Formats: sequence, structure tokens, C-alpha cells
Amino acid sequence: MKHSLFSVSYAGLWGQDRLDLVDFIRKAGQLGYTGVMLMGKRPHWTPQDCTSSERIATIQKALADAKTECTVIGAYTDFAGGGAAEVPWLDMQIGSVESLCWLAKKLNAGIVRVFTAYEAPGASYHSLWDRVVTALRECCDRAAAYGVTIAVQNHHDLAVHSDVMLELLCEVDRPNCKAAFDAWSPTLRGENVYHAARKLAPYTVCTTNADYIRLPRFVYQPSVVNYTAHPDAVKAVPFGAGCVDYPAFFRGLREGGFDGVATFEMCSPLRGGGSLENLDRCAAQYLKWMADNGYA
Repeated sequence: MKHSLFSVSYAGLWGQDRLDLVDFIRKAGQLGYTGVMLMGKRPHWTPQDCTSSERIATIQKALADAKTECTVIGAYTDFAGGGAAEVPWLDMQIGSVESLCWLAKKLNAGIVRVFTAYEAPGASYHSLWDRVVTALRECCDRAAAYGVTIAVQNHHDLAVHSDVMLELLCEVDRPNCKAAFDAWSPTLRGENVYHAARKLAPYTVCTTNADYIRLPRFVYQPSVVNYTAHPDAVKAVPFGAGCVDYPAFFRGLREGGFDGVATFEMCSPLRGGGSLENLDRCAAQYLKWMADNGYA
């Protein structure tokens, strides 16, 4: 497996310390990562800010100096669209994905990660399904011109279950449409992470990893002098200290033949806070855990 660090971890989006893209790449190299995943939006790697050859050359040089490579670019899509009917939401998202594929080729990155869609009240499930399939097919067809694989992450509502993800990949039916399969979603939803990973491994090109603890929530109801349970909150913790069964997850991936990109991310409030020191400590812990468990 190739170990990668996601730039979203140092983007300052959850109150943590922020690094610009060049400093992030330098940091990843210093921590020992041989790959980086770049966030395909501001403040890091958005097509609008990367139109000049000088900007692209700067990032290429930063990667070379850090002795690391760009493994994945993360697109941020919701193919459900929304808003005013006359606005071409789907067209704009497909165009954004294609632009990121162009940038991926410039950095020799072979993967652009996408999401499917969130469901909304009153929307037809089957019409949403058809919309996502159509969008993914066009994204894949456009990505093929750049030698890029589209990796669908099990994050948004549609096709978040492993069996449904397989159904989606089958229906999209493009050789460069693969899975970006993660463990945290099956864990929170109660799927068996080993069986899910074993099943998805042949179709998976990358996985993004973070560990969490559950924080049970209850609301007091004075009328019955008791509490009502609410969905658990979750909080990110150093890798290996949470509730996600990563030994089982990686065992399933390996037994299924996965040998792709494993990326560490810090993309939510984190135990220990958002200081640069804590971010560095957690990023280093991921590499240690992977080495200690035979995934170096």
C-alpha cells in the first residue's frame, strides 16, 4: 500500500492550524509520507487558482523537493444538485471534475475521488439514482481522456452501503469507475467492516482513514423524569485509539487483493485540538500504526 496524507487535514476548516499547499507538501515529506492527497477546492487545489503554468510548476517542484507524489485529488460533488431549476448544477459539477482530472494529469495523479449524492425529502430515490449514474458515466468518460480513474467514496447517502456501492459500480459500467472504500461509514452504520472490505477490495483503488470514538447523547424529558436517546456524536482521535476496527478492515482489504492508496485524514474536530503540533503527532501516529500492523 502507498501511504498518503490528505491536505484537508491542514486546511484550517475545523479550526485547526492552516498550511498553504506548498507548506503542506513539505510537511508531508518531513513526516515520512510518500504520497499526498490534495483537496480539490480552496484553499488548496482548485482549478480556478491553477490556470497558470507557474502555479502548476510550483506544486510540481514542491512534490519533487519533498520526495513525495500526488496520489489522489479529492473532488467535492453532490450530484443531487438543487436550487433553481434553470441553473445547470450537474453540468457545473461534471465540469469541475473534468478540470480536476486535467490537473491530476499535470501532477501524474491517477485518481480523482468523488461523492454520490445526499437524499432530500420528497425526492425520488430512483430518479436520484439515475441522475448519479448518468453523472458518473460522463465523469468517467471525460476522465478517461486524461488517464484518470474516478473513485466513488462511500460517504454521501446514495450507495453508502457496500452492497449498494457494488450495484452502483456495476450499473455505471465504466472500466475507470472504482471505489474509494472507507471503514468509518460501515462502522457507524453497523456493517461488518471485514466482510465489507473483503467484498469491495477488488474494486477499490484508494481508502481514506480516520479513527473516532462514539459520544452517546441523551436529552432529559422532565415529563417522564427520564432521558431520550439521540444519535451518538463522534469525535476524531489518534489512529488506533477509536472504535473503528482497522485491523479487521485492512485484513479484509488485503485478503481481497487491495494494494492501492491508504490516506490519513483529519477532517473533523480532533482530540487534543487543532494545533500544528497535535496535527503532526496524529499524522505521524498513522504511519506508526500502519508499520506496527504490517502495512508499511
